[in-house]
Amino acid sequence: MATVSRQPTTMDYLSPTQFKLTIAQLPKVEFFVTNCNLPGVNLGEALFPTPLKGIPQLGDDLTFDNFTVGFQVQENLENFIELHNWLLAIGFPKSRSQFATHRSTTSETPTATRGGASSDIGKAGLQTTDNPMFSDATLTILSNKNNPLVEVRFQDMFPVSLSGLEFSQEATDVDYLKAQSEFRYKYYELHTL
Repeated sequence: MATVSRQPTTMDYLSPTQFKLTIAQLPKVEFFVTNCNLPGVNLGEALFPTPLKGIPQLGDDLTFDNFTVGFQVQENLENFIELHNWLLAIGFPKSRSQFATHRSTTSETPTATRGGASSDIGKAGLQTTDNPMFSDATLTILSNKNNPLVEVRFQDMFPVSLSGLEFSQEATDVDYLKAQSEFRYKYYELHTL
């Protein structure tokens, strides 16, 4: 008879301050990241109707919550502008050339993935020059001793919002400006290191 051990092998708790975020399209943002989240995952359910009570069944529609990143804004707004330009390129409010210009300047991003021949619908292939509007990202969760424990790998990420910056002469102390941005993505995977 096999015995099952229900005792944990490690007693340390996860620290909320031990992480590193790498976003291929945003090298100037990643150094200034102050917070981010590990998005939730939701699986819908189906109800099997009966004359008495509906019986819940496993769903098949998996949805991922938005990935939120907060960062300190540089004095010259360089990291804010980097993210702002990516959003403008996707939405191209002035002309279609904004999209093409951004695409041509970011087509050499080494870890951006999109397209490529694949038999698996969820598998990201190699980058093509047609779709560099997406970026991969990696959230590395670190131990209390700053050793990498888990990598959260986001596939085909793109920004959907960027917060504004509020300037005020009424501040009594310098509280440096922070920005918040939300991203959507195809999916993420957890890899234990």
